[in-house]
Amino acid sequence: MVLAVIAACEIGFWVILGAGLVARYLLRWRRVGGVLLLCVPLVDVVLLVASVIDLRRGAEANFTHGLAAAYIGFSIAFGHSMVRWADQRFAHRFAGGPPPWKPPKGGWERARYEWREWFKGLAGWAVACGLLVGGILLVDDRGRTEQLDGWIWRLTVALVVWLIAFPLWATLFPARPKE
Repeated sequence: MVLAVIAACEIGFWVILGAGLVARYLLRWRRVGGVLLLCVPLVDVVLLVASVIDLRRGAEANFTHGLAAAYIGFSIAFGHSMVRWADQRFAHRFAGGPPPWKPPKGGWERARYEWREWFKGLAGWAVACGLLVGGILLVDDRGRTEQLDGWIWRLTVALVVWLIAFPLWATLFPARPKE
């Protein structure tokens, strides 16, 4: 059940985002578009409620519960950036807005950008791990929550690899910005 809710929430995220942008730029309904864009985080609430209900009903915490926690954590951390990314492109394409912002190609500006993104990832990791620990405490049966422990490990390894591959690399070996 949780996997289906995750898929529905991902689809719902993009549908609500698209509806908000269409209302804002194509239909010129600024308030309706703004309200729809503010509703995008409700998708995370739906997923959280579905996961909690599933665990409270006695389900064994499995891969999908961990995936739900990761989805919510990183959606919270990167959701605003994703909405801004889509908004810039939609405004440029359909409403004569300025060209969308692009990340720096190299130099210290690129390193600062990579660190900023990594810290967003760290925030997503913290939220996801908090939800995973909350799930472990909610179930209160270590035998039924082994998969959640595995997710904490997976997310931590991914965060460390990201740290080394992007912000540290960009800081220690900054690429020359193209002129």
